[in-house]
Amino acid sequence: MAAVHLVILGRQGSGKGTQCVRLVEAYGMVHVSTGDMLRSAVASGTELGREAQAVMDAGNLVPDEVVNGIVAERLAMPDVVEHGVILDGFPRTPVQAQALEGILGSVGTPLAGALNLDVPVDVVIGRMLERGRVDDTEEAIRLRLDLYESETAPLLSWFEDRGMLRVVDGLGSEDEVFGRLCTIVDGILA
Repeated sequence: MAAVHLVILGRQGSGKGTQCVRLVEAYGMVHVSTGDMLRSAVASGTELGREAQAVMDAGNLVPDEVVNGIVAERLAMPDVVEHGVILDGFPRTPVQAQALEGILGSVGTPLAGALNLDVPVDVVIGRMLERGRVDDTEEAIRLRLDLYESETAPLLSWFEDRGMLRVVDGLGSEDEVFGRLCTIVDGILA
């Protein structure tokens, strides 16, 4: 099977993490989350990792050029080159998406598509409240979702304008949603 490079998008509570685990098992690609990448770069003490650590220690968001550099380093690793990737949490903006296109272009593997796991706001709020985390008040959840919507709407348009956006109905059982995702991934691989 050819290495495929995908992005997964979706509101918090949409089931992305669960579905990524299943996609990795089914297709052999590597699941790469931005948070994991940043922690790994910091832990390994790379130059970009040290830059990211300094920014995070100051309480700021890691700038695009540092995140893009860390992503470029990770996507050049042999496991991703050989097996492909499903990116979770990157890109977050059209600028990062353009950088991703360039990064993948430099290794000769284009981005195959972006999967948007679509679950209505009311449903994800309910799911997150059920988790019972202390910081998951309805107000806090709504603020995070509003931020996601404002940040992600331009990104969805960016992928849609390039014919790469695949919207997946995220309602139903885990198996039903996974089946829909597989149908789309199989179509991309065909």
